Amino acid sequence: MTGVLDGFLVLAVVVAVGWGIGRSGILGPSAVEVLSRAAFFVASPALLFSTISTSDVHAVFSGALLVTAVSSTAACLLYLVFAVVRRRPVGESVIGAMCSGYVNAGNLGLPIVTYVLKDPSAIAPVLLFQLAVLGPVGATVLDAVTSRESGRRLSVLRTASAPLRNPIAIATGAGLVVAFTGWHPPEIVMAPVHLVAGIAVPGMLLAFGISLHGAARPGRGGTGVPLVVVSVLKNLGQPAIAVATGTALGMSGGALLAVAVCAALPTAQNMFAYAVRYRQGQSLARDAGLVTTVVSIPVMIGVVALLA
Repeated sequence: MTGVLDGFLVLAVVVAVGWGIGRSGILGPSAVEVLSRAAFFVASPALLFSTISTSDVHAVFSGALLVTAVSSTAACLLYLVFAVVRRRPVGESVIGAMCSGYVNAGNLGLPIVTYVLKDPSAIAPVLLFQLAVLGPVGATVLDAVTSRESGRRLSVLRTASAPLRNPIAIATGAGLVVAFTGWHPPEIVMAPVHLVAGIAVPGMLLAFGISLHGAARPGRGGTGVPLVVVSVLKNLGQPAIAVATGTALGMSGGALLAVAVCAALPTAQNMFAYAVRYRQGQSLARDAGLVTTVVSIPVMIGVVALLA
């Protein structure tokens, strides 16, 4: 239980520092975009490569991976159904879907599973699915949306090759190749990668905190109902689907608790970086990151109390 609170405390402190930076204005009016783009194009790819390349392949490809795939995909698809019915903008719909099923596995999930489950590898299947499937797919769709809105002509070749131009997808693919082959680049190569990777999490959190200064109350600007739907799907729907799927697969005890805790994690802060990068659904991504994080505290404590 203490591990859950410790993880959220670390997150809150860094976001609060970002808010203070935004309030002071010392980084100027472009701070959010610069930090977010640096995290998206430079630091996050370095973090993804260094994380995936050293993952235990056997731990990653387990029943937990299937549970993660089912629960995350279901949450995303359920939001898309809502978005289609309500005729929400396409770009915002993609961001909302990702906010509903993409959990904060890195800067919050890792410390929580370490403290609560005493098993850092429990987060590996979540990282793999999000970094190898959900993230690249979402980025590809968002790239197509922004291309259409900017008037650039779309082609089958451009759409199909979008992952090859996306730094997130490239880093993920390279990391998987290294993990499967067992070959590791020399330390002289990895040292600068690790150094740059260290910017990713604090960069995203600081950008998120800066964006909170002067921001409207969550749900304003026509995103109230979408925000409620995202929060319900992320905080309640995805954990419930994960437990049901895990139970159907014969999981119990610590294994079931692990997939439930991972699914109950809030929306990842890098969804805001995606929103800023593609200029789609920025208010929804920012509000979802804040609201689902606050709501996830009692939800995760309840999950631990019920399944531990």
